[in-house]
Amino acid sequence: MKNRISHHYKTHNDANKSQSRSDDTLLTVGFNQRTRRGMPRLYVVLSILLFSSLASFAQVTSLPYFEHQLDSIFEKIEALETRNARLNAEIRRLQDTFRDSMAAASAKIDVLQRQIQTNSDAISQTAQTLGVKITDAETSAQQQISAVDRSLGKTTLWAIIGILFAIIASGVVYWLLHKKQKSVKTDIIKQLSDTKTAIDENLVSEFGKQAEAMNALLAAVRQPKENQEAEPDHSLALKVASEINTIERNINLMDAKTKGLKQLTRSVEKMKDNLSANGYDMPQMLGQPFNQGMKVIVVSSLPDENLEKGVEKITKILIPPVNYNGKMIQTAQIEVSVGY
Repeated sequence: MKNRISHHYKTHNDANKSQSRSDDTLLTVGFNQRTRRGMPRLYVVLSILLFSSLASFAQVTSLPYFEHQLDSIFEKIEALETRNARLNAEIRRLQDTFRDSMAAASAKIDVLQRQIQTNSDAISQTAQTLGVKITDAETSAQQQISAVDRSLGKTTLWAIIGILFAIIASGVVYWLLHKKQKSVKTDIIKQLSDTKTAIDENLVSEFGKQAEAMNALLAAVRQPKENQEAEPDHSLALKVASEINTIERNINLMDAKTKGLKQLTRSVEKMKDNLSANGYDMPQMLGQPFNQGMKVIVVSSLPDENLEKGVEKITKILIPPVNYNGKMIQTAQIEVSVGY
């Protein structure tokens, strides 16, 4: 029995030394600490059990029985050591599996991050190449042309038919070129801008000629003071007021840098002065708040998301208001925008 005990402790010490060397490279620090703390406690408990057994059974049992009990205890110790070795091997296997899983997850995360960055770059590049500005330019040019077409009288319509045809032709050519090669879109936009500038300059020239003619006519037919008691003919003044309204509406649609625009604005002011000299005035209504008490004719009301809910604003003068010596001789016809 003594040889077996000696052999057991020698085997146990050798196994502990071998296990300690392998633990240094495979097990975590926490597990080593728990193992080093747990083994001395196990030996203390076994020693207490051993001496207790010796003390209690020495008086009532024989030596063979005592040896049998020791053999049973050592067998349990060996079973515990075997189980401990299996647990250590399982821990090492789980650690290896965990490291492999973490490495694979890290690699997948890197791949996903690269894919996300690639997709983000592709989206940014696509957004930069979209023809949003082209669509806005086409829409703005069409709105400008429609507004000019509605506001011009018969005397100026034929003068710009050729220009309108050129714009339409330019638009068709632009559309065809845009389908074939997107890279030329900048040149097309410049052509449209130049065409619009040419239209605005032609309109300014035509309106300037009309304004000069109207001013000369008003100066020639100015009403003498001695005839002011008789009701005069207002047809010329109303026609001049209508032309002033048409010109001002188109001026609001033009670029402030348009050639001749400042001179045209001065001519319009001169027309207003000539009307005023003959007793006429045109109250300013464009852009003013609208209320139901106004003596006007509302032709249409349009919703406007840029206005606060319930706010009504005069956004277009179709026929201007005209007063003669403080008395209204022509009722305004207007368009009102309503916030919602």
